[in-house]
Parts: sequence; structure tokens; C-alpha cells
Amino acid sequence: MSQCARFTHNPRRSHEKALIRIGQYLKHARDKGLIFKVQDSHEIRIDCYVDADFAGMWGYEDRDDPSCVKSRTGFVIFVMGAPIVWKSKLQDDIATSTMEAEYNALSMSMRDLLPLQHLVKNVVTSLKEDDTALATFKTTAHEDNLGCLKLAKMEPGRMTPRSKHYGVKYHWFRSKLKPNEIEIDPIGTNDQRADMYTKNLRVLKYEANRLMTNGW
Repeated sequence: MSQCARFTHNPRRSHEKALIRIGQYLKHARDKGLIFKVQDSHEIRIDCYVDADFAGMWGYEDRDDPSCVKSRTGFVIFVMGAPIVWKSKLQDDIATSTMEAEYNALSMSMRDLLPLQHLVKNVVTSLKEDDTALATFKTTAHEDNLGCLKLAKMEPGRMTPRSKHYGVKYHWFRSKLKPNEIEIDPIGTNDQRADMYTKNLRVLKYEANRLMTNGW
């Protein structure tokens, strides 16, 4: 839907076919939805799965259009195992490497993760007479790109030789990680729940990804 919405001002036959396919999928899945399977745990968890597709539209769109080399950000945030926030969006800037695209995506996800974390903490403290529940509060961002993971875990102000051109605006969240007790952990590509928000997947891989996210 996000991809089709980009062409509302100049639709083509290919976009019409895409909308028909989306309609067919929705019709087929009209009895489905989100199955909330809340984790049976004493630990209060927020998990954010982040992914990016580096210049994924290159070769599919007009190569004279700068938008064809923009990367796509995708992420989904779970609270106690239930998906609460998800997004699929083209990045505003043009990334020059997979690592930069992944790092941009991680930065974008933090803009939704941090407010949600504060909201959940406020709800938890309002339901409890003391702050003991916050002792089990844990927030984790899951990233499958090792270069992005290494850069994000560095102390604010430190850079890798290949990352100094990224600019300050992508590093603002690094100063938020420790004060907000947010961990960034590696995750395997097959376990990356945000994979379907960034690219077309084969049927079996899409269904496996949908099962991990939607519960069916």
C-alpha cells in the first residue's frame, strides 16, 4: 500500500494490477487479523525489530528518478509479544551503503520506540503503588546488520572509519540508549520480523515472517 500510494498522482496499469493483487490478498485474508499472544513472563519487555532494503527499487523504477535509489525502512515494535507499532517508509536521504541504510532505519525506529517506552513505563507505574515493576522492565532493538550493530553500540562521539560521513542527525539516539536502558542485540536474518516491511518475499518466507508477527 505504501508503494502504490507514491503514484496516486500518476498511476499506470502496473499500479492498477498491484491494487487488484492487494485486494485479492485482503479478500482471501478477510477472516484473519492480529493474534495477540501476550508473553507469559514476569519481565515487562518491549522488542523492536528493524530492517532496511538498500536501494531496493533500483532496476524496477526509472533510473533517472532519484527516488529509485532510496532505501526503505521497516520496523515493528512488540510489547509483551504483541505487535503495537509498525511502519514501512522510504528514507528521506539516499544511503550510500547497506550499513548506512540499516543505521538510518535504526535511527527512525527510535523515534517511535522512545515515546512508546515512556508511555508503557507511565502505565506500569500508574497501576502499581511502587516502582518495583520497573525492575523487570527491558527494551531491546534487534538488528541483523553487523556493521550497523557495531556502530550503534559505540559511545556517542566515536565513529568507525567508514561512518564519519553519516552526519550528526543519525547519532542523536545513541545518547538515549544508556539513560533509557535500551539494548541493541544481533538477530539472524531468518528471525528478523521486520523483513516483510522492506521488500517482496517469496511465499514461504513471507508466511513464516507473517506467522512470527501476526500469529497466523
